[in-house]
Amino acid sequence: MLLTLTWGALFFPGLFALCTWGLRRARPEWTDTDCVMISTRLVSSVQAVLATGSGIIIIRSCSDVITDRSSGETLGTSLLAASSQQN
Repeated sequence: MLLTLTWGALFFPGLFALCTWGLRRARPEWTDTDCVMISTRLVSSVQAVLATGSGIIIIRSCSDVITDRSSGETLGTSLLAASSQQN
């Protein structure tokens, strides 16, 4: 999980910097504000597509999204088990 967080923390700012740099070189007549705005929207679109894709994968792999547990999940890491132990 920490590795995924690290990759995300590097990927999205890197994509933003790359898009901003590329737009400034490709369209020198655009202002910095225009380049940043387009880069922000592009990164947001990529993030939305990836989130939608991961949601679709989760939904298709579970028969019941609320009660199914992943194969690597144990009773100790289950949120459902933790909430039932508190009650």
